Amino acid sequence: MLFSNPINLEMKDGNVVYYPNFFNKNQADIFFENLLQSINWQQDNITVFGKTYLQPRLTAFYADNSKNYKYSNITMKPHHFSGDLLKIKTNIETKLDIKFTSCLANLYRDGNDSNGWHADDEKELGINPIIASISFGEKRVFHFKHRYNKELKKKLVLDPGSLLLMKGATQENWLHQIPKTKKQIGERINLTFRIIK
Repeated sequence: MLFSNPINLEMKDGNVVYYPNFFNKNQADIFFENLLQSINWQQDNITVFGKTYLQPRLTAFYADNSKNYKYSNITMKPHHFSGDLLKIKTNIETKLDIKFTSCLANLYRDGNDSNGWHADDEKELGINPIIASISFGEKRVFHFKHRYNKELKKKLVLDPGSLLLMKGATQENWLHQIPKTKKQIGERINLTFRIIK
């Protein structure tokens, strides 16, 4: 069933809701295969603590305007929304009653691809940004940790077709990551819809 059983993760100093079945399995499988072929995937260099290396995943950036997105010394120029990506965006906006301007897409090719500890707190996103993160393909473990209270942690498995909605002061107070895994797993696509000011 579409958009069923939202789960409030009840995180101190944050506001995170998980929708495990935002899209059903059949929809999620079709979107995954289509997005895998239609998105303009690229692999950028990323600089962390003065060292530069290939980002451990493929990415692409889409927007309904011409505003670039900058993070970790990477400047991404937007492609235009079309096809299934536009369908997904419209569906999310309708169900959440939120208008998003852009989307950062990530392709995790296997368990070696990852996304280290970070917050989506770039200045382009404004104060208390709203991030809607949708997953297709392989399941991956998603970790949260509080910036200031080391005892506060959260972990969940992001299922295909699920949506994770982060809003309020979440990015100010929490970091998140997709860690590497030694498990033999397939590809995962993650779409993070944002509002760039």
